[in-house]
Amino acid sequence: MNEYGKIVIKLDELIEKSGISKNKLSHKAEMQRTQINNYCKNNITRLDTDVLARICSVLDCKIEDLLEFVPAEKKEK
Repeated sequence: MNEYGKIVIKLDELIEKSGISKNKLSHKAEMQRTQINNYCKNNITRLDTDVLARICSVLDCKIEDLLEFVPAEKKEK
């Protein structure tokens, strides 16, 4: 984690909760399965707002359900 914190993508949790398969999500959201796997593993360096909108639309969720900000730990001086 860097000094500013990080964004965690919670797609794997949402997929499990919704009961949708990754294959069905990839078809409905017009994404490649490898892209979904990368989002599930947090292997994304640049978030695409169009992709995020498609995921939220298909899973019927809000952006805050999909993304979480984890602040950096405070260092004592």
